[in-house]
Amino acid sequence: MQEIVGEDLRKIVRPGSRILLGSMAGVPSKLIEAFLEQVHHFYGLELVHLLTLGGCPWTDTKYLPHLSTNSLFLGPGSREAVAQQRAEYTPCFLSEIPSLFRDGTLPIDVAMVQITPPDQMGYCSLGVSADIQAPGLRQARLVIAEINENMPYTYGSTLVHKSEIDYFLKANHDIPEYPSHEPNEAAIKIGEYVSMLVEDGDTIQIGLGKIMTGIGMGLRNHKNLGLHSEMLSDATLDLIKRGVIDNTKKIADRNKSVISFCMGSKELYDYIDQNPHVEFRSSEYVNRPSTIANHDHMVSINTAIEVDLSGQVVADSVGFRLYSGVGGQVDFIRGTGMAKHGRPIIALPSTALDGTVSRIVPWVKEGAGVVTSRGDVHYVVTEFGIATLRGRTIRERALELIQVAHPKFREELMQQIREKSWAPPSQNYSPELVEDMGDIEMKKVTCGEQKFFIRPLMPADEKHLLEFFYSHDQESLKQRYRSIPKYMSRERCYTLCNTNQKKDLAICLVNRMGPREVIHGVARYYHNEELNSAELAIIVDQNLRVQGLATALMDVLLEVSERRKIKTMIAYVRSDNQGMKALLEKYGFVGKTDPDDPAEFIYKRFAVS
Repeated sequence: MQEIVGEDLRKIVRPGSRILLGSMAGVPSKLIEAFLEQVHHFYGLELVHLLTLGGCPWTDTKYLPHLSTNSLFLGPGSREAVAQQRAEYTPCFLSEIPSLFRDGTLPIDVAMVQITPPDQMGYCSLGVSADIQAPGLRQARLVIAEINENMPYTYGSTLVHKSEIDYFLKANHDIPEYPSHEPNEAAIKIGEYVSMLVEDGDTIQIGLGKIMTGIGMGLRNHKNLGLHSEMLSDATLDLIKRGVIDNTKKIADRNKSVISFCMGSKELYDYIDQNPHVEFRSSEYVNRPSTIANHDHMVSINTAIEVDLSGQVVADSVGFRLYSGVGGQVDFIRGTGMAKHGRPIIALPSTALDGTVSRIVPWVKEGAGVVTSRGDVHYVVTEFGIATLRGRTIRERALELIQVAHPKFREELMQQIREKSWAPPSQNYSPELVEDMGDIEMKKVTCGEQKFFIRPLMPADEKHLLEFFYSHDQESLKQRYRSIPKYMSRERCYTLCNTNQKKDLAICLVNRMGPREVIHGVARYYHNEELNSAELAIIVDQNLRVQGLATALMDVLLEVSERRKIKTMIAYVRSDNQGMKALLEKYGFVGKTDPDDPAEFIYKRFAVS
């Protein structure tokens, strides 16, 4: 370990070398500055790096005769350089980059990293970033380090003995910070929906940006979450400080937050300094799908640029314009999909460019790269709800995704279903669009000891509603329909699922088992605008009738009717349906025998003026 000055670099770096630069907030900026002052002495150099904070000065055109840049993940500086052909981009999974160094696909000659001063045992720390640089420097012929006393001392794969460092340069400076992004209304709403898919005790992967900040806010009331994630951000730190993330329920690496790098505020960097509860591991470990799959109840949350109606996820480009990188999205989505009770989520706002462009698209833009395949996606969440895709047909996926698109783009997207014939030939009706979900939102409820979701009934629920219909015995059907229907046609079922929720109401109570949803109750009312009255009906799973499902549905029905100022609620009930009669009377309905049919009661409830 020998100290150098800038002029020494031309003596120790060979022409034609491939140089790995430290990543993220750990980029050795002063060392690079000294190197660039000498770069005119070199030819044929190649710089390799991930995202780097603080810009990419080495991509300036004046350095092109001497070095080229190969970025494995794009940020603002490298993005512009690639667009202007001053740099190149290599798409690759974060989990596999270290193997590219080892097997000679991308052999590393020189590693330039930033470290802490050595401790009493001679160990330095890479501080804020282990990711690819921890394994990369061990494959390099030459390791040159920038020693910075302000670098946090962290544990795990970040530890490097001073004997592994060939040369060093001292340069004390602040670690570059990554500003927090205040969530907008859409991000906060997305966070609320994502939180419904996360259970207490889950292990989560979460990133940064306004969407992730909104998701962090949505998780503030959860308990005993674990963290196994590429990165630690200020949004995640907030959850740790609130006691939401405590890692006590993790299956693997219990009692530790395991990450690959961190970016954020000085408060975040102070938190990780000499903190044994945060372990930095290389991307080869953190992002390896088999490692992720070891965590039961794993939830990965990633974002996207656009999602097409079949579920393909574009995340690294806008058309032909390269924007970011493949990164770790596929690693985490596949690993989480393999995990027991795993839930991979794509969360994105429904629009871009101030609402003028839909992010839910009929097909990906020309030139855009599909990072995550349609077969890998389980959930897509926007500010308009949750689309469940796993195990769904192309038509069902399209209907699910249209209902979480922005309302002003839904009819246009539905037209694409008609034009592309994403409906079975035997279906002699054309799918129509739920005009508006009105003021109905998804909510989580507990009935008995089980957790359910109450949400709007939607066009993609056709198959679920059919299954629910055929799960009932004849007596249950008779009590609900006041006769015994022999079958439910697909046309009739689709009509029931395709309610104008702004005028009428159709909700369902579902149980989620991963991406699988089972309807256990349906409630609806039809609004008579002339009389300002609504006729309601409720039917629940005959095997769960004493657990409060009908009560939970009634609460929502009446809440919405009161919000919409409906004057009279009416229900027609068979005289032998004691359960429904008791429920209606509990909520203040007054019943009397139907003069036209003694076997029926008419119940009415008047709004309080």
